[in-house]
Amino acid sequence: MMTSISRIVVLCALAACADRTPTPRFANQPVTEVVNDRRDTPTPPAYREFARFSYHFRGNVIRRLTRGMELRAEQRSLGVNAMDEVPNTTWFTNRIGVRDMSPAEVRTGAATVGSPELHKPWTINSTKIGGASVGFIISDARGEKFILKFDKLGHPETETASHVITGQLLHAVGYNTPEDHIVYLRKSDLVLSPKAKIKDFFGNSRKLEHAELETLLAKIEIPADGNMRGLVSRLIDGKPLGGPPAEGVRADDPNDLIPHERRRELRGAYAIFSWLDHIDIKEDNFLDAWVADPANPKHHYVKHYALDFGSALGVMAAVNGDPRRGHAYELDAAESLTSLATLGLYTRPWEGRKLAPLRGVGSFSADNYDPSSWVAYTPSYYSLLTADRLDKLWGAKLVMRFTREQLRAAVDAGRLTDPRAVTYLVDTLVARQRATARYWFSQTNPLDAFEVMSGPNGASVCFDDLMLTYQLMPAAAATRYTITVADRAGTSLAAPTSIPAQRAGRTCTPPVALPAAGDGYSVMKLRTSRLAPATFVHLARRSGIPNVVGIWRE
Repeated sequence: MMTSISRIVVLCALAACADRTPTPRFANQPVTEVVNDRRDTPTPPAYREFARFSYHFRGNVIRRLTRGMELRAEQRSLGVNAMDEVPNTTWFTNRIGVRDMSPAEVRTGAATVGSPELHKPWTINSTKIGGASVGFIISDARGEKFILKFDKLGHPETETASHVITGQLLHAVGYNTPEDHIVYLRKSDLVLSPKAKIKDFFGNSRKLEHAELETLLAKIEIPADGNMRGLVSRLIDGKPLGGPPAEGVRADDPNDLIPHERRRELRGAYAIFSWLDHIDIKEDNFLDAWVADPANPKHHYVKHYALDFGSALGVMAAVNGDPRRGHAYELDAAESLTSLATLGLYTRPWEGRKLAPLRGVGSFSADNYDPSSWVAYTPSYYSLLTADRLDKLWGAKLVMRFTREQLRAAVDAGRLTDPRAVTYLVDTLVARQRATARYWFSQTNPLDAFEVMSGPNGASVCFDDLMLTYQLMPAAAATRYTITVADRAGTSLAAPTSIPAQRAGRTCTPPVALPAAGDGYSVMKLRTSRLAPATFVHLARRSGIPNVVGIWRE
């Protein structure tokens, strides 16, 4: 027998309660565009050592078990403003998402001091630490310090080009990246410092002798003319602190207040990394640095960088001869069980994946790319696992901001010697870009760029439907928008209306008269005929002028 409470719930669901808008309410104030997480940190936080074996064992085995037992409810990201965007922080600076960038600016990336290629000889101070490739810490004739790395034998131009191309694109998106350049040099351009050291993963060091240097150089590609190709990354300013933890915060950094698995810029990177097949995601491919505030050198704070992109663009799959990369984890129990249960008859999506027969190109293709199932090398970096469809919408929006000319500029920074490789990479980036956006835009209501247009009969709200703006679906004619408006309490102010989408993707609602009382706070609910979740646009008058004060997406 139905109880009184049950009857109330049912009646509420069938009647007026269905029109209420159970969303947050926003402060009627300008949207936050910059977060002050640069408060003075007079003492540098402790250096975080990267214990490679325990990190991967914990991520691949222990945390995969314990996360399942925690039964955590899905949590939305933090660190977003009222427009559901990421403000500028020490983690992320809005670039291509908020302004037009020239192709030259995309190609330049994070460059400040410029390439050392014209400032030889280079003094070798030590070998680099970490990674499997040969590399050195060098100083150019100006005294600027760089990490010098090379491509592996048999794979000319691949890792060096991938590193620079991916780094320039991630910088344009908004992440902090090092200054990287492709360089050409001869062995005679390298001078071994009398104090040069060879260093290992365990922090041990000893003198680097000439004979050992020759042994290391024998592991890299040296053309017949002796002109070697390399990659240089300028050492990051400040005191290095190691990588940030994949979960939680740095307890000794007073500005680090949001658990990293809840940060939108880290979770939303899923869509961006999948586009670029940037699979080598682990703590030591990020770096925190204790830096001086440019505006006040006596003050310091922690700045967060992304590093090491040489395995992106299908390079890890090509260099390691492992076509599973990007499709399955290094240790993937689900895939193994599927193969076992089907007696090996199940055709896995990576089977038949081939290396592009072009110099400098890895196993990078749009043919076998699925934006919804892409995975990093391991599941150790938790932010990618906690990402929801709203985080991935945010990332996909940034991916779609790149024009073909901007992508070509980033690829040109890789200085590939085969023009066909340049064309192939640009074409593949465009194809994967559109596949990424089409999928994640279809998982939510991709309405964006809201703006109020005031008129004598009220305020119209104009917006972009990103599926139509970027022509990711056949035609606008099939799309309509249902509009309802409620007051601050969530009570409907008018009957629902329906309008068609405009051909170019930019549509404006009929005028809406905001309540006369107070600031006229209202909530407009927009739902598309594509059965996507709704978007709530919060409106209020400020100094008598209607404004969008917040966005909430279902």
